[in-house]
Amino acid sequence: SAELKCKMKFGIYLPPKAETAKCPVLYWLSGLTCTEQNFITKAGFHQAAAEHGLIVVAPDTSPRGCNIEGEDESWDFGTGAGFYVDATEDPWKTNYRMYSYIKDELPKLINANFPTDPERMSIFGHSMGGHGALILTLKNPGKYKSVSAFAPICNPIQCQWGKKALGGYLGSDVSKWEAYDATQLVKSYPDSHLDILIDQGKDDQFLSAGQLLPDNFIAACTERKIPVVFRLQQARGFCSHRIGYDHSYFFIATFINDHIKHHAKYLNA
Repeated sequence: SAELKCKMKFGIYLPPKAETAKCPVLYWLSGLTCTEQNFITKAGFHQAAAEHGLIVVAPDTSPRGCNIEGEDESWDFGTGAGFYVDATEDPWKTNYRMYSYIKDELPKLINANFPTDPERMSIFGHSMGGHGALILTLKNPGKYKSVSAFAPICNPIQCQWGKKALGGYLGSDVSKWEAYDATQLVKSYPDSHLDILIDQGKDDQFLSAGQLLPDNFIAACTERKIPVVFRLQQARGFCSHRIGYDHSYFFIATFINDHIKHHAKYLNA
């Protein structure tokens, strides 16, 4: 990657339709500690993507092996935790440019090497990646045909994960953080032509810990009359055991088909 100045991996799924026609592309952004592998191996998206003729691309979540002091010290900052921002602070600003990588460099690479329709592109993600999908859509009106998220970090300037990451990558000026906060960005989104789908597990430990804050985002969307479908998913009883929907890929796998369908509606319109 020219943007990140290191070797990067991505996963790509090509549907059968790609053998004979150009297909739309759906980008998946993963969460903290993940690589490009988590979604490919755990989400079970392939059948729905095949049926709807969608190429699916899953990039890594941060630069790797940049030999920056402290990059491997914690799970929620540095390696595996790029937060989809362009860092402005030393020593991160040279490599940690995930926002520009996802927005510009990766799509150019994909479009140059695979049978894509560059005009039809959508984005979704989980947790930190849900935050990434929302901010990329809100900062670039019209670039993506649709957006969705699983348990996204909706208001990072107000939660511990966000304060740590944004403070480290962008410095102490909170007004700079707002440029990467979905709840702030939606307040100035220019129109209402956006149909957002969010699934959130009711028993997600990070929801109760105040890391995700979807209510703040929904309130901001409602104020701006931007349509958002927010589904708080509650598990139904099974015998005597009730197992709730948490922050895991089991939760994602349960509802992934709905998200693929949501994107296909716009990508194949």
